[in-house]
Amino acid sequence: MKKTVKDINWAGKTAVTRCDFNVPLDGDRITDDTRIRAALPTIKYLMENGAATVLMSHLGRPKGKPVPEMSLAPVAKRLSELLGKDVIFVPSDAVVDDKVRAAAKVLKAGEVMLIENVRYREEEEKNDPGFAKDLAGLGDVFVQDAFGTAHRAHASTTGIADYIPAVSGFLIEKELRFLGEAVNDPKRPFAAIMGGAKVKDKIPVITNLLDKVDILLIGGGMAYTFFKAQGYSIGTSLLDEEGLELAGDILRKAEEKGVKFMLPVDVVAADEFANDSPCGVYPVDSIPDNRMGLDIGPETIKLYCDTLATTKTVIWNGPMGVFEMDNFAKGTKAIAECLAEIDATTVIGGGDSAAAVAKFGLGDRMTHISTGGGASLEFLEGRELPGIAIIEDK
Repeated sequence: MKKTVKDINWAGKTAVTRCDFNVPLDGDRITDDTRIRAALPTIKYLMENGAATVLMSHLGRPKGKPVPEMSLAPVAKRLSELLGKDVIFVPSDAVVDDKVRAAAKVLKAGEVMLIENVRYREEEEKNDPGFAKDLAGLGDVFVQDAFGTAHRAHASTTGIADYIPAVSGFLIEKELRFLGEAVNDPKRPFAAIMGGAKVKDKIPVITNLLDKVDILLIGGGMAYTFFKAQGYSIGTSLLDEEGLELAGDILRKAEEKGVKFMLPVDVVAADEFANDSPCGVYPVDSIPDNRMGLDIGPETIKLYCDTLATTKTVIWNGPMGVFEMDNFAKGTKAIAECLAEIDATTVIGGGDSAAAVAKFGLGDRMTHISTGGGASLEFLEGRELPGIAIIEDK
């Protein structure tokens, strides 16, 4: 078990807190504040329990230079609105300078300040000890609450813990609880749904899950590589040449381990990659040579939903089709609706799956939606995340 903010007596202490405020911007307008809202429970707990709080985050990829369009100023404004209290924003191209240090030093219990985008400094992504020490110098305890960057060993996610004690915020605690329990101590039957484009990108995850799951359902672009490995013609569908041999290996491993490995039985295939393209439903052994598969078909939807209805734990990572196009979103939407209905722990592994669940308005009907696409993938691979490893054990 990792220490959390609840394990610290915050009276007279300053919490240097790493959040994930990497939000989408239209000019200086935040178009989706989900990540800011996700940090609120930790920030409010610190405010209410006597801590002064210094917040830090990255935004975008400024590549180690100050980029005004990637300033965290809009985040400070939105945070102030959500907290009902002014968040002090101390802009600095250096991120930490004498002005920032002075502001942190006089910060009172219950007050919150936000420093500038940590990626304004190239030392951030290099995990430079000097920059990590500068960040640590702003407070007494490091609170790690940015799961979305926990798989990166940067100055603000890992290096800082060399200088001050590290505990987790509530968001990290929640991620570790749901992802950890789902993978290591699931209620059974335990199913994983894997979608997305490339087999080789998901090989480590699938390989790790084959030792844990009872059922593995495949969808999305990667399904066509499995079809090809079985000798089917896939028309002009996406093929991951590098993953072809690996797909065959996975099929054999699943059989050896007694995992019920499920591939689509029918697909929606179209003339071209466009929402208004002529399309039809085909069995997987009859995909026309001039058409590409862009979604799972109705028979597959029924088969998958019937199977999922028998489960008690489900992890979903990757859409079933090109859900961004309405004509090829039916499979992804149906799976999301199915997960919203079943009596099981449902964990959505960030990235496109989380975006799809949000698009269909089903987020509040899932047990847990991970805030980190890349981080959740690496966690599901069984890898230790650097930003988690540095949190002190209880």
